[in-house]
Amino acid sequence: MVSEARGSTAGAGDTPRAVYVAGPLGFTPYGLEEQRRVCAALREAGFEPLDPWESEAAALFATAAGSPAGVERRAALAEVNRLAGRLNEEMITESQLVLANLDGPDVDSGTAAEIGFAAALGRPVVGWRSDSRQAGDNEAAAVNLQVEWFIVRNGGSVEWSLPDAIETLRRLVGPG
Repeated sequence: MVSEARGSTAGAGDTPRAVYVAGPLGFTPYGLEEQRRVCAALREAGFEPLDPWESEAAALFATAAGSPAGVERRAALAEVNRLAGRLNEEMITESQLVLANLDGPDVDSGTAAEIGFAAALGRPVVGWRSDSRQAGDNEAAAVNLQVEWFIVRNGGSVEWSLPDAIETLRRLVGPG
């Protein structure tokens, strides 16, 4: 179970701090490589990335999606959808922090849900947006104003580069 493997060590002594990595990057081969790069940068900075694209659900998605269209495929996908949702919930619950990729013309709906859930749990969220397109509701909002509120309500912020986002994560957890 995820909580046994990760939850007991998050933030303890010299143990890496757990960061849930939210975002839509794993849906494409290029995005998955970017997700791996983000997780490697977090490890290098002393964090333990909790990566939904490395969960047991990711492999099951590939198997279910590769099966012929029809009732059995739909049932297999429905089952893995529920598993992925549950595992992501567990990882967010066990995390100390969330790093959320905010790129795109609008924040990915799954990422927005993860941000809201993390905020409700009191987890600080750091948003990372490298996309230069205007995505906020007005010029004072980097992204959707409600998403941005859930990012800043527990001390997080929206950053414009991965190194700045990682530095903000460090600031939020303090020395360690």
